[in-house]
Amino acid sequence: MRPDAPLVSSEPVVVPTPEGRFEVIGWQLPGGPGNAVAEHLSLTAPSPGRVPVGRPPLVRLHSECLTGDVFGSFRCDCGPQLHLALRRIAEDGGTLLYLRNHEGRGIGLVNKLRAYKLQDGGADTVEANELLGLPADARDYSAAAAILHRLGLSRIRLLSNNPAKAERLADLGIDVVAMVPNEVPARPENHDYLVTKRDRMRHRLRHVDDTTAPRPGAPEPADRTGGTAHSTFDRTFDSTLDNDLDSTGDLTP
Repeated sequence: MRPDAPLVSSEPVVVPTPEGRFEVIGWQLPGGPGNAVAEHLSLTAPSPGRVPVGRPPLVRLHSECLTGDVFGSFRCDCGPQLHLALRRIAEDGGTLLYLRNHEGRGIGLVNKLRAYKLQDGGADTVEANELLGLPADARDYSAAAAILHRLGLSRIRLLSNNPAKAERLADLGIDVVAMVPNEVPARPENHDYLVTKRDRMRHRLRHVDDTTAPRPGAPEPADRTGGTAHSTFDRTFDSTLDNDLDSTGDLTP
């Protein structure tokens, strides 16, 4: 997206959900495939009175995932992450941006299915994209940064396990003062995928091997700490909303 691209917003409407009530705004801007108009959503919940005055708001950038968010696919953790983030924002106040055109980390829905086929043949999620001649992560966060600036959210706590998101937002003028983990329980169907995100993509996933057993024949994890830290964002996790594993196997804030 060009820095001077026009950003058009809808009037805010209240949308009740199982996680809480959110003020939803639709955003339109050029930059989709073929320069089509891309559409995104912001879902905002007010901060409760118990939140300290001046505390930066909680923000989640959620990349569109049709298979996980809509159909509940177990191949990824996107759907559970979405619902956990909405619940946390409803409780603590903040904003979730639902970013379209991010399907399959930006490679598109059909290519994501092609990548799944390669994963079924033994490739991991990074290798599958590369075998298709595509980047491991093709997402563009300039639209997200533009929306955050328009909302007046230039200083935030980022609800994410991915330091790369914080780095890209910082490059786009967003001050990420802390990262808050948004880890959900792994499943046998997505264990290898999450291990790859942890070991090859720097995601801070500390409970992957605590919440499920890997599928039979899966390799032993190379690193329980999330791989080598490449920036300060690899280590800036907020402790006030950290995840703990309870006796039922659920991750609760």
